[in-house]
Amino acid sequence: MTAISAVLAMMAAPSAFAQQDFDSAQKKAIEQIVRDTIQAHPEIVIEALDAYQAKQEADQRGAQARALTSRADDIFRSPSSPVIGNPQGDVTLVEFFDYQCPYCKRVQPDLERLLKEDSGLRVVMKEFPILGPTSVTAAQASLAAQKQDRYREFHMTLMAVKGQLTDQVIFDTAKQAGLDVEKLRQDMNQPSVAAELRANMDLAQALGIQGTPAFIVNNQLIPGAVGYDALKSQIEKDRGG
Repeated sequence: MTAISAVLAMMAAPSAFAQQDFDSAQKKAIEQIVRDTIQAHPEIVIEALDAYQAKQEADQRGAQARALTSRADDIFRSPSSPVIGNPQGDVTLVEFFDYQCPYCKRVQPDLERLLKEDSGLRVVMKEFPILGPTSVTAAQASLAAQKQDRYREFHMTLMAVKGQLTDQVIFDTAKQAGLDVEKLRQDMNQPSVAAELRANMDLAQALGIQGTPAFIVNNQLIPGAVGYDALKSQIEKDRGG
């Protein structure tokens, strides 16, 4: 297995191998050894790929952990991010979401149940419109709804919409939620709205979030529509210290 170990080492550090001072004949001989070894033991390619993937995942977890610590204020305490539930709650749950995401809609009843049952829960909403221009319009309208103190009403109503979301549906929903639609349209163009969306995109990139929904509780990033039990378990861990 010495040859296999050598091949794995070469595959792990190809640049170092390329920099060695080998003559043409030596390079051809080494390439033949590598080729023969891989043909005789093709499993070493899978082993190398597995090792590479494991390293990539470990690096990502490390970067994620550092971002959770260094960006804590942006994640949990940004004054521009809407908060629903108890603003002074003892446990904070953060959600990155998109209004066109079916998984976000699926988990919405679980969030509403948690908010209803837990008077100490504070939920920070991170608008993360990654599913096209309509998602951006919805996020802009939702953030603008804060200026009329009706973010929660608009958010809940828009999340409950069935079928395809369009700009007209967004503004009809705003009216249904009691918003002044003309003022909403004007406020959507405020620089603070664009700044919040840019900040959320930057934060998601730092955390390695690539889809919705994604939750953060107790400095634990939880991707996907994990449901009531998983979220409640993390909330209880946070509250229990």
